[in-house]
Amino acid sequence: MDWTPFTADEVQWDLSCGIGPDGHWHGWFTVRVDASALRRLGLHPDQPTAGVTSPSPPGWWHAAAERNARRHLR
Repeated sequence: MDWTPFTADEVQWDLSCGIGPDGHWHGWFTVRVDASALRRLGLHPDQPTAGVTSPSPPGWWHAAAERNARRHLR
C-alpha cells in the first residue's frame, strides 16, 4: 500500500541511538524532505513557522488530558 505523497528519492530518514544521561538507551529519527516535494503539497521553505495565536489552556486542562491519555493506553 503506497500512502506517501513522496517518491523514494525525495525523503531521507536516519535513526540515531545512544545512551542518555540517565544511563538508558534513547533513539531519535531525523526526517528530511526535498523542498520541491513540499511545494507540490502547497508548502515551501520560505513559509514562516507556526506561531501561537492564543493563550495556552490552563494547567488543569493539561493535567486532565495527560490522565485521559494514560487511561486509554492501558
